[in-house]
Amino acid sequence: MNKTIKLSLMVIALVSSLQAQENIIELKPLTITSTAIKTDELRATEAVEVYTAEDIEKANVQNVYEFLNQQTSVIATPGYGNQFMQKIDMRGYGIGNGYQNIVITINGRRMNNVDMVPQLLGSISPSSIEKIEIIKSSGIVVEGDGANAGVINITTKKNSDKEISLYAGTNGLVDASIYLGHNDEKLSLALSAELQKSDVIRDIDNSSPKDENKLSTGTFNLSYLATEQLELRLGFSATNTDVVYSGYLSKAQYEDNPKQEGGSTTIQEYNTHSIDLGLSYYVNDETSINIDTYTEKKESLYNYVTWSFLSAADYDYQSAKTNITYDTQNLRLKAGYDYCNSKRTTSSNEVTKDSNAGYIIGEYKLGSDSIKAGLRYEAIAFKSRGGDNQSDTLWGAELGYNKTITNDISLFVNYAHTYQSADLDRLFSYSTGAFTGYVKPSEADNFNIGFNYITKSNKFKATAYYIDLQNEIYYYSDPTFMNSRNTNIDKSHKYGLDLYNKWLITDKFDVVINYNYVQAVIDEEIENTDNYANNDLPGVSDHNIKATLEFLPNKNTTLAITQVYRSQAYSADDFNNNFSQKQDAYNSTNISASYTKDTWEVFAKINNLFNQKNGLWVQDDAIYPVNFTTTAIAGFKLKF
Repeated sequence: MNKTIKLSLMVIALVSSLQAQENIIELKPLTITSTAIKTDELRATEAVEVYTAEDIEKANVQNVYEFLNQQTSVIATPGYGNQFMQKIDMRGYGIGNGYQNIVITINGRRMNNVDMVPQLLGSISPSSIEKIEIIKSSGIVVEGDGANAGVINITTKKNSDKEISLYAGTNGLVDASIYLGHNDEKLSLALSAELQKSDVIRDIDNSSPKDENKLSTGTFNLSYLATEQLELRLGFSATNTDVVYSGYLSKAQYEDNPKQEGGSTTIQEYNTHSIDLGLSYYVNDETSINIDTYTEKKESLYNYVTWSFLSAADYDYQSAKTNITYDTQNLRLKAGYDYCNSKRTTSSNEVTKDSNAGYIIGEYKLGSDSIKAGLRYEAIAFKSRGGDNQSDTLWGAELGYNKTITNDISLFVNYAHTYQSADLDRLFSYSTGAFTGYVKPSEADNFNIGFNYITKSNKFKATAYYIDLQNEIYYYSDPTFMNSRNTNIDKSHKYGLDLYNKWLITDKFDVVINYNYVQAVIDEEIENTDNYANNDLPGVSDHNIKATLEFLPNKNTTLAITQVYRSQAYSADDFNNNFSQKQDAYNSTNISASYTKDTWEVFAKINNLFNQKNGLWVQDDAIYPVNFTTTAIAGFKLKF
């Protein structure tokens, strides 16, 4: 751990030694609203993290990824340089494939893609978010395929707030966003939009076009209570991105100057449009019927400038979620059916994925005890225009128990059987559409035991977990390139410890520490005579630390310092654990300041204060620089 981390943690330790005083702000268990069974943090039967609009606003982040990476246990990395569509990981699935093991929803709509394209969280303006709920190693019953590591549910605001935000920063960064809301007894309206552009930070070959990274996104959500029993919902969103990628560097190049050009240049245009329709019918005070449909179209165009060719694909997603909910003071039940058809069309072929699933989940509360149980059955079928196909039948289960010992303390245990099917890129050649071979779905048995302690001045959570996996999906990269293929790790396991502590030390100081320890081990796997047994899964850091110290010198001013650290790991393709180069430890020290008065706020932020080099190691001398230089923003918010 370098001097920067030591300095930051020493400051936190020093402040933490101060005697606690009465706090103006009080902590309390937050309600978890996006799970199948609504509850709160103290009585939850699973490991959860909940972040509110206030948390996001105080962080003054450029996008959702920055918030996740600096404030939560989730790891986010712009893998090959795309800050709008980053790779995320939690629970030790690795920065390479971790994002495929997390289901992410926005107001109930899945953001996961049918191929290996990461979720486009850049399409969500931070100013529009009401809450982010992170459910670890659980959520499979309601969200289904892909929830091995868990679920991240994002809900947007339904209030009468109105806000304009403007900021500018280094590297030509300019951003403007607006949120307009209206909420009364009958009607809820919300409109949000954001425009952002920045210069390319890394050098691009003079013979190649040099462009800005650009994002434009807009959403509209409406809900109308037509009668006392019927609520109607409508949502629309559109996002356009234009991103320039520069290729990887050798270690010598990276150490000399991470800004220099790589061996290739690629430009990607990525556009999405979605329409959501839904209704809820309240039969009586206990029973409701909910139906939601989602239509989404995506277009992706890659211009491989260095090699002078184009690659284009169109995506169509049609899905529906229906459920019946029965909710009383002590018993809550939900039964539902989900359908999804996903299609990718290229010049050479058309491939589809169909999913049909049914589930039931319930929770029973008896005094200080809460018991939750649920089952899901899902049939998944892949098919290409040429007739090749793969079909899988999968099941998921959740069983949890929470014992609330006092008004401040609870214990919980949780088991979940989860799964992740292969994606289109694993099964079909992108260029020809030909079926490349059967890849088994991965399945995991997750065991969690946790402790919660939530008082007015302290929120502490601890969870120990163990995950037993069969057929973890990965890409075998043959050094000779002759036998490279998508396949499965026969057996593997993960175990770790998550710690979270938020302490309101005094009315002027508070500290938040998020620490995650994980071990990801391959138990059985032989590929092309390479035996990976007892090796570590590459791309997984043992230690992940995020610590924020906040100082409020007066009621209008907030100052904060955040330290983010991840320990060394094996390079993303190093399944043999024998490459000469490892993934370097990640370090970033960030400071922010804000001044709020009445309806306006000014803020400034510096990321990577000490200009520390960070990169993503794929192989020896194949490094993609990420967050490798100091950046800064300054801006203004107005609420009216």
